[in-house]
Amino acid sequence: MQTSMTSRPAAFTGVKPRVDGAALRPVPLPRALVPAVQSVAAGATEAAQVDGRALRRSLNQTGRYVRQPTNDPVSQQRMDEHGVGYSTNGLVAQMRTQGNVWKQGEVTVKLAKAYGYCWGVERAVRMAYEARQAHPDKKLFVTNEIIHNPEVNTRLQEMNIEIIEDSGKGKDYSRIGGGDVVIFPAFGATVQELTDFKSRGVQMVDTTCPWVAKVWNSVDTHTRKQYTSIIHGKYSHEETIATASFASNYVIVKDLKEAQYLCDYILHGGNREEFLAKFAKAVSKGFDPDAMLDRVGLANQTTMLKGETEQIGKMLEATMMQKYGPAELNKHFMLMDTICDATQERQDALYEMVEDPEVDFMIVVGGFNSSNTSHLQEIAEHKGLPSFWVDSSARIDVESNTVLHKLAHGELRETKGWLTPGKAVTIGITSGASTPDRAVEEVMHKVFKIYDPAFGGIAPKDCGRVQTPGEEH
Repeated sequence: MQTSMTSRPAAFTGVKPRVDGAALRPVPLPRALVPAVQSVAAGATEAAQVDGRALRRSLNQTGRYVRQPTNDPVSQQRMDEHGVGYSTNGLVAQMRTQGNVWKQGEVTVKLAKAYGYCWGVERAVRMAYEARQAHPDKKLFVTNEIIHNPEVNTRLQEMNIEIIEDSGKGKDYSRIGGGDVVIFPAFGATVQELTDFKSRGVQMVDTTCPWVAKVWNSVDTHTRKQYTSIIHGKYSHEETIATASFASNYVIVKDLKEAQYLCDYILHGGNREEFLAKFAKAVSKGFDPDAMLDRVGLANQTTMLKGETEQIGKMLEATMMQKYGPAELNKHFMLMDTICDATQERQDALYEMVEDPEVDFMIVVGGFNSSNTSHLQEIAEHKGLPSFWVDSSARIDVESNTVLHKLAHGELRETKGWLTPGKAVTIGITSGASTPDRAVEEVMHKVFKIYDPAFGGIAPKDCGRVQTPGEEH
């Protein structure tokens, strides 16, 4: 359903309307689909108009396509043993039963109200485990990391599930043939990959997060109605690569600065060559900014900052209203709600936590290549609250009281004496949507050990299993 935002922001500074009265130019005919499997980042994805819904329906009709978990108890038990599911008896599970607070000696830990594994990520990991259980003697491949968590991906590799990553020149699928099992990760797969594997006769296990698929549906609508998709995301991120493959024409903007540049160009034109150079890796092949920006729709990478996506939407709405007038707005701008609830909830919970005057500093746990985790770290840094982002407990050395941590924008930093034994402290902790509870528990174990060398661990206590959408109760 096409909607427009209810808020009508005033025109923003630095943007001037065009007054040349130029007529709208038609959107060029879509280019043909080619079976490319290289990424947008490598500059090899061919723009194509496809009916994404029809493609996914055709996959269902093959009899070789699975897109729902079976909730197999053996696979669930194996996940628990490997520590890649929700905690049922450890520190995190016990914190859930007592208001997300834990006191251990002089350390008080506050766990964000929303943290860690989102149900879409847990679902993807569960389906990968179920695939191995269902096909014990077959070769299994994942078309990228299943999620952005090093420990989870290592566990899959230990189960002889091969992860095929982009070497910079594309992905090599030459070893995959009929009878093999191909798993599409939580981020999804490109149109070209889906089409290619459909034709190969392989068994397909599609773990794509339903929220990502919802974004694809919005891009399908843009394509069908001949709108250019403006995608708020990172052009090299697997999810955005997949989303862009469903669009005929698109521009990927990573932040407000790039969105402002785009809006300026829409309103009063600019240097075409400069535009194409600026977005060289972030536009569809053959993109013409002078012909393809008269009708735009917004989509987003689900892990981006919610507030930034909303602001970009308002900027685009204001731009198209200023250029075409309120009465014509809906002919030139399309907005559909594709903001992921899980991403929003984790960000909102952290915004609340950083305002807690009792919290002395934050620990953020999540993969260093995780987009949603980087935004959690960014929230803490923006507040000015000391925050240490680690991807696993291996980054913490107990003996030297040293941590190797990452800043929101990429810098790795080693900090010695980061904890202060002998002084009472309140630590806020959260984790990215691709982070299993055990990773948080292992980090806190080392923190407690630094404060109390005699600490021997948290006694397990059965707290029950976390229920997720789609599970049978």
